[in-house]
Amino acid sequence: MGHKFSLVLSREITDEESAILRDAGCACATFGPDSLPTDASVPVTKMEFDDTESPSLAEAIESALEAVKKVPDLSVPGLTVPAVPAADSAEGPDGGSAAREPGEPGVLVGEVVEEEPAPGNGAAKATATKAGAAAESD
Repeated sequence: MGHKFSLVLSREITDEESAILRDAGCACATFGPDSLPTDASVPVTKMEFDDTESPSLAEAIESALEAVKKVPDLSVPGLTVPAVPAADSAEGPDGGSAAREPGEPGVLVGEVVEEEPAPGNGAAKATATKAGAAAESD
């Protein structure tokens, strides 16, 4: 299975520019017409990737972005990465296995960030008090 993602380029590209991109590391890309995400009246080129060579999705994307820099006056206003379900057993932060409990939602990478209540709101004080009490009981 490869790393799938797509890039929307800032304009339509020529056959010569397509060749430059392929030579610069986008050989696995499929080129097609599209429109600018922010203005549907602007024609652009979309590159669809299924990269089986790169060791990670991040490296595949970085490689594609570096290739786009090889073409003058070309940029990437859009990147799409399809959702990937987390495996039942994922690698933990220490490199070991971090098994998920059945029915627990999977998150590939990230953390839950809760918004801070507005200043003066009693909820912030109550949350801080609960957190402090929990830390003391450990």
